[in-house]
Amino acid sequence: MRADRVFAYGAAAGLLGDLLLGDPRHGHPVAAFGRAAGAVERVLWQDHRGWGALHTAVCVGGAVSLAAIAATSVRTSRTASVALTATATWAVVGGTSLGREARAVGEALAAGDLEAARERLPHLCGRDPQALDADGIARAVVESVAENTSDAVVGALVWGAVAGAPGLVGFRAVNTLDAMVGHKSPKYRRYGWASARLDDVAGWPGARLTAVLATVAGCDPRGAVRAWRTDAAKHPSPNAGPVEASFAGALGVRLGGTLSYGGRVEHRPVLNGEGRAVQVDDIERAVRLSQRVGGLALGVCVAGRLLTTRLLNGRLSAKGRTS
Repeated sequence: MRADRVFAYGAAAGLLGDLLLGDPRHGHPVAAFGRAAGAVERVLWQDHRGWGALHTAVCVGGAVSLAAIAATSVRTSRTASVALTATATWAVVGGTSLGREARAVGEALAAGDLEAARERLPHLCGRDPQALDADGIARAVVESVAENTSDAVVGALVWGAVAGAPGLVGFRAVNTLDAMVGHKSPKYRRYGWASARLDDVAGWPGARLTAVLATVAGCDPRGAVRAWRTDAAKHPSPNAGPVEASFAGALGVRLGGTLSYGGRVEHRPVLNGEGRAVQVDDIERAVRLSQRVGGLALGVCVAGRLLTTRLLNGRLSAKGRTS
């Protein structure tokens, strides 16, 4: 079976598996990678960019190499190749768990249980929940849903379309390392620099595709385009900016503003300043938009892979006839 069809069938099956099963509560492959990366860090850590780059190379290179070996070993069996791609897709995407956690916070807020919402919020993002009121928690959830739609679904599918199972695994490895060491804390400002920059590069195409699809799938396409064009560049993250701005415009809400990470306060620019403040009901709207974007992303990535393969085969055939 051709590689493009392997990706098409495998990615579709993997997303279906995520929809039906979600993430495993124990023994998740991403958690295993995190433990391995933590062990490498304990050996290599130095307050130096070079050692951080080595850490990134060892962890990401090791994960991609294992996936490439697995893909090569099953290449002669189309059933095994599809199964490997499906397993890798299911392991690295997290759309169902993202929606589940967001809705759990929304249900707590709707019930007026602010403490339960604060307790649940760390499952979604690294914000300091004690510094947030109900409106702040709702806004944090919508922002997290937007950003993780790119990081946990669309970005993985993009790299899966490019490089199959190694692409899927490599993207998740990069994204996980960035979450572990890529933040600007005193310990990781230098050591995590390489992981953060690599995540910016790997996340660039998926973030732009997410922004485009949010514009298409949202309730206000013009508002999404306007917010993306005017506000995305104001965000400190080159990838979260387009995603959060397009979601804000598509949903008609304001995102950004003051937030706190582990006692560190940041004052971020407002995205879609013409929108209204986030309400609890917007959490469900954001989750549904995220689901539509994920479904569209699968179609776009599969179509792109099939079309690219057809064009390359056509060129090779034409070249063979003329030689």
